[in-house]
Amino acid sequence: MRHPYTIREIARQSGLSTATVDRVLNSRGNVRDSTVREVHEAIKDLDRQQAQVRIGGRTFMIDIVMQTPERFSTAVREALEAELPSLHPAVVRSRFHFRETCPPQDLVDTLDKIAKRGSQGVILKAPDVPEIAAAVGRLAAAGIPVVTLVTDLPHSARLAYVGIDNRAAGATAAYLLEQWLGDRPGNVLTTISRGSFRGEEEREMGFRSAMRLTDPRRSLVEVTDSDGLDAAQRDLVLEALERDEDIVAVYSMGGGNLATLGAFDTLGRRCAVFIAHDLDHDNTRLLRERRISAVLHHDLRQDVRRACQTVMRANKALPDDGPTLPSAIQVVTPFNLPPEVTAAPFPG
Repeated sequence: MRHPYTIREIARQSGLSTATVDRVLNSRGNVRDSTVREVHEAIKDLDRQQAQVRIGGRTFMIDIVMQTPERFSTAVREALEAELPSLHPAVVRSRFHFRETCPPQDLVDTLDKIAKRGSQGVILKAPDVPEIAAAVGRLAAAGIPVVTLVTDLPHSARLAYVGIDNRAAGATAAYLLEQWLGDRPGNVLTTISRGSFRGEEEREMGFRSAMRLTDPRRSLVEVTDSDGLDAAQRDLVLEALERDEDIVAVYSMGGGNLATLGAFDTLGRRCAVFIAHDLDHDNTRLLRERRISAVLHHDLRQDVRRACQTVMRANKALPDDGPTLPSAIQVVTPFNLPPEVTAAPFPG
């Protein structure tokens, strides 16, 4: 193991003799496997302690730039505020730049202002379009690391992506939907806030591919470009339902689920299966009311914490711990809501 510590430091940390530590580090033999593990654990402990010294008293100013409906930006803000104590002894301060809908140039202007003003890092949720990728490149050139959250910009200079494997999530939605629909005939409505968001596009590809394998007879009816906003979503879903009387299920990749169900109610139609994403206030309420079947959820608090820690690593305040793995996908029903959600007051 490569490390910056003296044999005496490692011996003091492990409680072993300097001679034993020397034999382990130089592979001289005549030591038990358990002793080798103790030495390696001592080095890891020293790494962690050194990291605490490096971040102690440091303040990280992070800019959070997102194009997303207010319900999701609120969830991100709440997740960050809940995780701030876990980031101690570092102090994380954040500047929020939230837009529900805007042309890409508005986000580009925001990112360019951050590049000129300076920042320890940017956490970004934005459409995957060339002009935004170029702005990310300018941030990277200015020495500002960018971490994409829940939807990626894979062809940009972003440092890392934090979120779920969206293709796997789409395939999971297809599996659940087919299990619940069974032999019942009917088509499926898929709703996407905007096709330029890579995460939703990948969910749609995973879903479509899995549906093609499991039940190619079902038609998929797409609704998109509502930005997940309720008024636009309701109108688009009403039009789709009026055109196709055989729609019996919904896979919602981009939100606006109250509006989607409102359109079903307006026409006196029943949605047999409804799969959604993220345990925001709307979806939690709809789950409790049994109006949606399941939510594909990931721990947003954990994701926000990981994004902040990635920024800290880029600023040499934490040791590198290897590539960022996708977040776990949780299938949440009315019967396995997370404890923190169950304990929260009923929204509205």
